[in-house]
Amino acid sequence: MAFRRRAKSHPLFSQEFLIHNHADIGFCLVLSVLIALMFEVTAKTAFLFILPQYNVSVPTADGELVQYHYGLKDLVTILFYIFIAIVLHAVVQEYILDKINRRLHLSKVKHSKFNESGQLVAFHLTSVIWCLYVVVTEGYISNPRSLWENYPHVYLPYQVKFFYLCQLAYWLHALPELYFQKVRKEEIPRQLRCIALYLLHIAGAYLLNLTRLGLILLLLQYLAEFFFHIARLVYFTDENNEKLFNVWAVVFVVTRLFTLTLYILVIGFGLPRVESQALDPERGNFFSFLFNNVLFRMSVLLLVCLFQASVMWRFIHFQLRRWREYWHEQSSRKRAAAAAGTKQQSKPLKRDSGYHENGVVKAENGTSPRTKKLKSP
Repeated sequence: MAFRRRAKSHPLFSQEFLIHNHADIGFCLVLSVLIALMFEVTAKTAFLFILPQYNVSVPTADGELVQYHYGLKDLVTILFYIFIAIVLHAVVQEYILDKINRRLHLSKVKHSKFNESGQLVAFHLTSVIWCLYVVVTEGYISNPRSLWENYPHVYLPYQVKFFYLCQLAYWLHALPELYFQKVRKEEIPRQLRCIALYLLHIAGAYLLNLTRLGLILLLLQYLAEFFFHIARLVYFTDENNEKLFNVWAVVFVVTRLFTLTLYILVIGFGLPRVESQALDPERGNFFSFLFNNVLFRMSVLLLVCLFQASVMWRFIHFQLRRWREYWHEQSSRKRAAAAAGTKQQSKPLKRDSGYHENGVVKAENGTSPRTKKLKSP
């Protein structure tokens, strides 16, 4: 991390130098933007990196309300928060996960998975709390009709837009982290698929003006992922403790059912009520205008249902395989215990050096053992 002494120095601008000092480089870039806020000449440019852009004043009954819509300048803000995410990633890794790893002495494979789960637990916990706060304060849970009423939701509250920008920044920062963390080649395709799916869903909700639905779906998804990675961390510390995986299984099934229900409710029944709308590029409803027609909307709903069905099928297959291995292990233990008990019963008891015949102890050669003479006191 920044300002920490390194035991070994690497050549400047080399690959190892970039890997070991990427967090320090990101911290310097972030610090330079913050310093630029102090000067009037550079302050306007610095605000492009820090604050969401495209704010508009929307008239309301109580006056005017400042809201936001999206545009190309959002890419500059996302870039700044990518460096923030890189710095925070390094802080969690160096000051929390590395210290725990030194005590656990895990193998290389488990070490990599432990780091992955540790980072995602911190991110998912933060996102769940933040997302829950947003949907409660904006009233999306108390009023489910707000998910499709007045669609497209072109203008966003500040906290909604900032949440989406930070989410995109985090999952984009995960791409260079595959290189910085030296992730094994076998793990890269799986992680790339996960990152691509998150970026596709978050960016799709942001560009199609489905931010309200996207917030609740992200809350459900992150809640299930949080329990999964917590269960995996506990399993790495104690391989006999798998109870949290059962909790995750229940949460996963419930969240999948809620996710599919919300998709059908909003896309299948809610959006057709506001299907007729005019194209207004200045307002920013170009993508939502293309999306909200019967053919495209039903195609998206069909793809979502197929994707959720495939996820549930993989989950059921995984659980069946896990239960099969568990019962096979239990039966193997029972058979081993029964075999050990039978072997112990069939083993002859060694009482004396010889055997008994008609109540008399015989020696091994058939003669009676000699009696000891008692010494006189």
